[in-house]
Amino acid sequence: MNNNENQEKSDTVNLALHLKNMARLQPYEKAVIFPAGRDTKGRVAYTHLTFRQLDQESDCLAHGLKNAGITRGTRTILMVKPSLDFFCLTFALIKTGAVPVMVDPGMGISRMLDCLKEGNPQAFIGIPKAHVLRIFYPRFFKTVKTWITVGKRWFWGGLTLKHIRQAPWRPYTIAATGKDETAAIMFTTGSTGPAKGVVYTHGTFDAQVSNIKSHFKIKPGEIDLPTFPLFAIFDPALGITAVIPDMDPTKPARVKPEKIIEAILNHGVTNMFGSPALLNRVGRFGKDKGVKLPSLIRVISAGAPVLTSVIEEFETMLNDDAEIHTPYGATEAFPTISIASREILFETSDKSAQGFGTCVGRPIDSIEVRLIKINDIPILNWSDDLMVEQGEIGEITVRGDLVTRNYFKRPRDDSLAKVKDGDTIWHRMGDLGWEDKNSRIWFCGRKSHRVITREKTLFTIPSEAIFNNHPKVFRSALVGVGPVTKQKPVVCIELEKGNWTNKKRLLSELLELAKNNEQTKDLDTILFHKAFPVDIRHNSKIFREKLSLWAHNRLKKQLR
Repeated sequence: MNNNENQEKSDTVNLALHLKNMARLQPYEKAVIFPAGRDTKGRVAYTHLTFRQLDQESDCLAHGLKNAGITRGTRTILMVKPSLDFFCLTFALIKTGAVPVMVDPGMGISRMLDCLKEGNPQAFIGIPKAHVLRIFYPRFFKTVKTWITVGKRWFWGGLTLKHIRQAPWRPYTIAATGKDETAAIMFTTGSTGPAKGVVYTHGTFDAQVSNIKSHFKIKPGEIDLPTFPLFAIFDPALGITAVIPDMDPTKPARVKPEKIIEAILNHGVTNMFGSPALLNRVGRFGKDKGVKLPSLIRVISAGAPVLTSVIEEFETMLNDDAEIHTPYGATEAFPTISIASREILFETSDKSAQGFGTCVGRPIDSIEVRLIKINDIPILNWSDDLMVEQGEIGEITVRGDLVTRNYFKRPRDDSLAKVKDGDTIWHRMGDLGWEDKNSRIWFCGRKSHRVITREKTLFTIPSEAIFNNHPKVFRSALVGVGPVTKQKPVVCIELEKGNWTNKKRLLSELLELAKNNEQTKDLDTILFHKAFPVDIRHNSKIFREKLSLWAHNRLKKQLR
């Protein structure tokens, strides 16, 4: 029995073991495909790594990282664009037992720097642009001892990837990490507050691979187009090929649909992940051009509620047996609940349009979901008395092996989000919803976004659905203006492009829509906004806090 087989029979839990297994089972299948450039006729050329090559390349880098002092437990900032190097470095870090600190560069320099400092990193691996950042803002990187440049090193010190890579190849013994050992720190987008570092254990990653594989029925040999880089690292562990899309991953709402469609058709992509904003852009283009994507059997969209209209448009490109899945979750717990397009289109979409909320489906596999009474205070220990009756709106809580247990050095946030139940943890999602008689969960918006007036509490998603029914409305957002418990509800409207004429008539039509629905009949303040501020990661979550401030200022001007 060789060393690798010994590792797999031990108690070691490590994502890299899945890669080694796939490298043994399908060594010459492509693991990662990358668009390397275009010729004079505009045809795209690709480069790739097989599963065997990815395993061996990450071994070579793991040896070099260890020699450079990046070993088990070393918190390491990784700022590398989606590429072959990104995959090799990620698995090299996981093999050494180091702890990658993953921060979305699209969140803006100020917020990103705060996250990097909070991660208390000891090593930094990044492209040249990332190293320029540490030259201009050295105070955020005082704890870093090891610097590695991926690409050309300019005037700063440290090592390069060429220095790190130890050739010729020799097997690397994967660190004997346990399921409760920290594997990575992933930062949230901070769309409803400061970005927080979520502690992922090796057990968390292992559970995610297992749940994704079983729930979505993903099989080795499939081809994936992951338009969100962090999800791409699961592909080699699942035994499927990752095709890196030709796009800016920080701006999915501005993606060029032709390039996404090109990648799908060039490689026969069977699985695709995309934010609702990306699906909206590609779906509109595809429907207009009559595009067909016969190889796709599964599309997964998450990051924000997916509008029925987006599903309908994208489905025009798919075969009848293909489905669009809209799993629900968060950085702290994903995926936890899911539903597919057939059930949405034929069973739940009509109720969503009437203001019942967005149906996100049923708990996946072994995940438990409970709805508890709405409050904004810590809950130390679980009690069944916390739960609401079926049909009543409450806060969504989840428990399971893929649910993270804590944030990185944020005990206050832990107390607000984590509830102890014996040896297990319930995570409070900060989202509101209700359960129907078919055990389906209906999402009603963020807890922090509910609008509390003197008379009642209004929930964003059910209220906004009424206004979204108007054909000229792209999306709406309910916000509160004024002190908590005495808020004035304001509906902000973003129109479809080209529909800015005759706003007076449009306002009248929207007010009429509101009057004909019980939960929106008292909403009489509507403001038009050219383009809502949205999250960087998925370009889909609306920054209602910013809209609330904007609405407050607009109303003040109107009163002058």
